[in-house]
Amino acid sequence: MSQNDVQTYSRQGFGAQLELKAPVGLLIVDFVNGFADPEVFGGGNIPEAIANTAKVLAEARKRGWVVAHSRIVFADDGADTNVFCLKVPSMLGLKEDDHNSAIVPELTPAPGELVVRKTVPSAFFGTSLAAWLAQRGVQTLVVAGATTSGCVRASVVDAMQFGFRPLVLSDCVGDRAIAPHDANLFDMEQKYASVMKHDEALEALAKVENA
Repeated sequence: MSQNDVQTYSRQGFGAQLELKAPVGLLIVDFVNGFADPEVFGGGNIPEAIANTAKVLAEARKRGWVVAHSRIVFADDGADTNVFCLKVPSMLGLKEDDHNSAIVPELTPAPGELVVRKTVPSAFFGTSLAAWLAQRGVQTLVVAGATTSGCVRASVVDAMQFGFRPLVLSDCVGDRAIAPHDANLFDMEQKYASVMKHDEALEALAKVENA
């Protein structure tokens, strides 16, 4: 973004800071083998984002945050084929037992962590995620995952619409191309979410949780 673009957003009142509030939850969007593999759906800065997310997940478990993961999973017979598949036909290969649809080993869900199966970009659309988070009192939803411009963005927009305060970890989300990654981080910070690197976010959240 040019400095002129940034000034335009600021002049029009975008980019207000969201006050972080406890309780905190962590949503890890679609960090599955297929999105870790540059020969399938991956590439770009996704490997680094996964490595950083592993650190955040370990800290989240220490702090007792609720944790949810999402996967794209289609029926074995393709009965739930949708428009997403028309745009990206290879997505239909992500079946329940397919290697590419499995969560990467370093982020394997622990008992008690929700795994959301979805067939569209948002982890909220048509799933129980919003109710699950609300039941546990989550106010601030920390978001990691892939891709920044796709399923992460869709999930962040829906999180905001459901009344959660999204906090996107800029170095824990990744995309197969850096230009859409950067553009969508900027746009989410202006309209829908707070955006911080994971170290900064963990420090800020510790202050909120210990207040």
